This record gives sequence, structure tokens and C-alpha cells, in this order.
Amino acid sequence: IKGVQQAVRNSQDAVNMTKTAEGALEEVSRLLLSLRAVAVGSANTAVMDNNQLQANQMQIREAVRSLERIADQTAWGNKKLLNGATGAVANITNTNLVSSAFFGGEMNGLTMRSGPITMQQTTAATRTTTGAMATAFANGGAAVNTGTFAINGVSFSVTAGMTVNDVVSVNNQQSNLTNVTATFTAGAGVTLTSTKFGANYPIRYTETNAILNGGNPSTPALGTNAVYNVTVPVEPNPNTATEVFTGGQGPETDGLTLTSPSGNRMVITPAGNATGGLTTIGSVNVGAVRFQIGSNASQFASFSLPSVDPTQLGTGVVTGQSIASLDVTTEAGATNAIRIVDAAISQLATVRGRLGSFQQNFLQSNIRSLGVAEENLTASESLIRDADMAAEMTEYTKVQILRQ
Repeated sequence: IKGVQQAVRNSQDAVNMTKTAEGALEEVSRLLLSLRAVAVGSANTAVMDNNQLQANQMQIREAVRSLERIADQTAWGNKKLLNGATGAVANITNTNLVSSAFFGGEMNGLTMRSGPITMQQTTAATRTTTGAMATAFANGGAAVNTGTFAINGVSFSVTAGMTVNDVVSVNNQQSNLTNVTATFTAGAGVTLTSTKFGANYPIRYTETNAILNGGNPSTPALGTNAVYNVTVPVEPNPNTATEVFTGGQGPETDGLTLTSPSGNRMVITPAGNATGGLTTIGSVNVGAVRFQIGSNASQFASFSLPSVDPTQLGTGVVTGQSIASLDVTTEAGATNAIRIVDAAISQLATVRGRLGSFQQNFLQSNIRSLGVAEENLTASESLIRDADMAAEMTEYTKVQILRQ
């Protein structure tokens, strides 16, 4: 009974610890939403001057410093909660195959433990491509009909005297807007290829006057998203868990940016996309907090709290960048900042959902179960130790009557 009572107190302490972490994560969420508003404002370059952009960048630096403070100072007593010491940190060693990864500490509902990360390809990602279009040219210096063509809503004018090489060059100078590059093979037509992998990057081509495709529009089949099985060690030792990581799970996410149902994320490189066999890509180091939530041995629960250091938030969207590297002083930087902050918000939402579920559906449920166990154990102990007053009074009354 004493052990059960202490287990109840342990579980209540665990609830209070998770509430402390959740309070800090709520503030992190508020700061991220503020950063997103600044990034969206900075992307409005038509009305923003350099002084405003610099002021916005200063605001971002202050928010990043606040995130660093929360990560470093959120604690339960002297135990740091959100600096990564009690969370999962992915260390990618095979960087030619995987550029970055984020693991929240859980896989298939199980707590991760330290060990190797392996991946195996199920489906390789491909790019959307038109193939060689209908109008063939002998060489790059061949003249192209005058007119207008459009790729993904961006229009291009072809004037008299322009050659195939000129058209290819003009398109590729705007590939940041169209997400499409053009190539030419002598004796064939121009080929349009998406700059990014996956089904979220189509090619829609229209033209006048038979410039590249005989006057016909072209909407080729979409590229495919990569699908990988990723395996990590989980509790209890020596178990492992595997989740399906799928690319393109977002409106602007390419087919090489993979996410899992548990909110874990991994970005593979084109070289990784060409690797089909079972491959070890690195390791995960887990410093999970462990709660003794029962009165007997091995009745414990582990949970990994994430790091909210700015260098660990928003990774895997723009290569080599995170919340710590946000720069909204340029149009491209502001656009990237929106994507990075969106990824960070998604990561944080997943972690907060897991933390809330652990608190409500595990810890608080465990407290209620232990309360029932304590009540019934106490009743059983009372039956053994204490007198049954009703029975004893009946016996006493009987004896009294007999004596009288």
C-alpha cells in the first residue's frame, strides 16, 4: 500500500513536470507565430524598404535569443527539460545520402532509445518532365518561331532572331519562379524538367505559334515522392520500430523531404534517392526522462522531451538552415523563412500533441488506476488486520443473552 501511495505521488510529480515543459512550449509556439508574421511581412518587398527589413531582422534576432533562453533555462529543479538532454538528437554520419533529420523521440508510439538509424527505399522519387517536346531543332543555333510561351504561369516572349539556346537560357534564368529547367539535345526538342522531386511540382506548358511543342500545351505526368522504411531502436531493449517515411507531405514539400506519422522528418539527397539497399545513415542519442509509475520493479514509463534550441527547429526544409539562421533582409530569405518557421511550428505541434497525450492518457489515467488499487488494497488489509465490528457485536450480544 505504501508503494502504491508513493507511485501515485511519483505520477503526480510527472504530471507537474510535463506541465512545466508544456508551459515553456506554449511560449515557444507564441514566438514562432510571431516570427512567421515578421517573415510574411518581410516578403512583401513591394512596400518594404531596407530600414524596415533591418528592423524586422533585429526582431527575429531577439526572438531567437528568447528561444535559446527557454531551451537553456526550462528546468524541473536542476534537471534541464528542453535543451536536448532529455530528448532525441539525430546524428547523421552519412551526409551524402541524408542532409538532415529530426526525430521527436517516438516511433510507432514507442519511446526511442539510443542506437543506429537505418533506412531502406521502397519507392524512389522522380522529377516531373516533359521529355523532348514536339518541335525538333538541328542544333542550338537554330531559329525559333516568335511568339509567347508560359511555364507554370510565368510568360516568356520570343522575339525575332532568338535561337534555341536563347530560349533555354531565358527559361533557366527564371527557374526560381517556374521550378523548371530546360535542356536541349541536338536533333531533338527542348526538354523541361522540374528542379525539385515529387508530385508537388508539376509542369504546365502553353505556347503560341509552335515555338517548342508544335503549338500544343503540355501537362506531363507528375513526379513521384520517395518512400522509405526507417528503423530505430525503441524501449524496451532490444526492440526496434520501423515507420514509413513519405516525401511531399505538404503543399510546398518536395519528394525528398520525408515525414512519418509520428512527426519525424528526414531529408535525403539525390544520391540517397539512388540508394535502394538497407543503409545505416547515423545514430539517435536519446536522453529520455524515466518515471517510476508503479509500486513494483520495471513499472516505469519513459518520455523524450525535445530540444527547442533554434538550431534544432525548422531543419530539413532549406538545406543547412534552421530558425537560428533566419534572414529576412532579402526576398528569397523571407520566403525561405516562412517555410522554415512553418516546419518548426509543425514539429512543435507534434511534440506538444505527444506530450499532452502522455500526460492525460497515461499519467493521469495511471493515477486513477492506482487510486482504485490503493482503495481495494486498503480494504483487503483492513479485512485481515481489523475486527469485523458488525460480526463481533453480534457475537457479543449473543454471549450476553446466553449469560442472562
